[in-house]
Amino acid sequence: MILGVVFLGFLAVIPNFFSKDMLAGWPSFLPKSQMVLGLDLQGGAYLLYEVDKPDYTAKRLKALVTDVRKAMLDNPRIGYTGLGIQGDAVQLRVRDLDRMDDVRKRLTPLKNPLDASLLSAGSVSEFDLSIADDGLVRFTYSPAGLTQRVRQIVQQSIEVIDRRINELGTTEPSIQRQGDDRILVEAPGVGDPSRLKSLVGQTAQMTFHLVQDTISADQAAATPPKPGTARYPDQNNASIIYDVDETPLMTGEDLTDAQTGFDQQTTEPVVNFRLSTGGARKFGDVTAKNVGRPFAIVLDNQVISAPVIRQPILGGSGQISGSFTVETANDLAILLRAGSLPAKLTIVEERTVGASLGADSIRAGIAASIVATVFIAVFMVVCYGLLGAFADLALIANNFLMIGILTTLGATLTLPGIAGIVLTMGMAVDANVLIYERMREESHAGRSTLAALDTGFRKAFATIIDSHLTALIAAIALFELGSGPIRGFAVTLAIGIICTLFTSYLVTRLIVSFWVAWARPKVVPL
Repeated sequence: MILGVVFLGFLAVIPNFFSKDMLAGWPSFLPKSQMVLGLDLQGGAYLLYEVDKPDYTAKRLKALVTDVRKAMLDNPRIGYTGLGIQGDAVQLRVRDLDRMDDVRKRLTPLKNPLDASLLSAGSVSEFDLSIADDGLVRFTYSPAGLTQRVRQIVQQSIEVIDRRINELGTTEPSIQRQGDDRILVEAPGVGDPSRLKSLVGQTAQMTFHLVQDTISADQAAATPPKPGTARYPDQNNASIIYDVDETPLMTGEDLTDAQTGFDQQTTEPVVNFRLSTGGARKFGDVTAKNVGRPFAIVLDNQVISAPVIRQPILGGSGQISGSFTVETANDLAILLRAGSLPAKLTIVEERTVGASLGADSIRAGIAASIVATVFIAVFMVVCYGLLGAFADLALIANNFLMIGILTTLGATLTLPGIAGIVLTMGMAVDANVLIYERMREESHAGRSTLAALDTGFRKAFATIIDSHLTALIAAIALFELGSGPIRGFAVTLAIGIICTLFTSYLVTRLIVSFWVAWARPKVVPL
């Protein structure tokens, strides 16, 4: 069984010495997995994002104004005045003070209760609502509610970013939460970081609006938008401004699929989309009632296309055109399929690791591993002779077994991971040193060769277990309390500890047993 485990370790390591093209031709029963290299070894992009709280709160308060207006205008209407944003609050004044109970009943749901964390006591609302006796009503942001909402935004954003990066075909991206409001994105192997940034950081909030009017930038600057309308510039020509209905006909959430295609008449790249059942029904109703009117397709507050409705569109599918290249059309399709970010993200730190730097790191890591192995092997032979050479064989088996397990598990190897591997090489022969010193003591005490060899293994076993167990506890603590590279180091260290326990004791004992059975030694060669 011991030889079988070592053989499986060798087998798992072998694919790392061949290219992926060569592995594709291997029989299906042979392992094909290769070690996954981290950002610092194969190059790529490092991006640290932060939720833009001022932008989010400004948009959220603006949406709250619309919600408050709708609530107050529900039948029977409640008279009010001065509805708007004042600083970081939404406020209004109720005219009919006798209806304050109705006001409270209508507006209380707009506090937006949020799911509380396990450590929070009671429920958390996004807004605090205060209603004074003189009719002044104020919504202010709750600090606890804002913190909880930002946490939710981070979690939702991680899921969206993960889908977007996976669409790019990037291997083993790392997307992690950093604190309450930050997201760390590491994408190894990405050759075009600018494209990654445009995909990850784009909010991609798509809406469809009926167009009221098209004006120039000068006209837009001279006149404010009409109530109930919003203004968005053309994506390709900032001098063209669209006045559109403020309330969108549909949003990106109504889309179920988006694919890149080509217009049959112009052969230009376009994005073909399909709508959900509800979205298709809404789209059909709107286009049937507004034949001849243009509607704007808005992406992140910019109009990317404003086609005219020629006939009712009842099939639940449509096409977005807008001076796309193949790549920009493909990126837009990826954004629509992955969904929009719940809030704007800003980059607070970015780094690009070149592939050449990663190759240098790999060469340095391999060189360090070889040098460490050679020095340890020479030391063991000088100190313990033939038995030291047996420990060297176990050390080689340990290296292959450890790399084989990392390859099989699909763990990402980073520079700290290489440091963990080199560190465990030294630990791999610690157990052999303990065993051989016990053997030397037993031999000097006058025991026979077989008794000294057997006693050396038995007496050292408890000490070996203790030393490996304490090191394993330290590795577990590093993994639980650390993050990023620290956790990578902890993983390789923990796997290395388990492998060294197996090879330094069991593999070495098996080799010694074969040697004793073959050579029949009269003395312990120490």
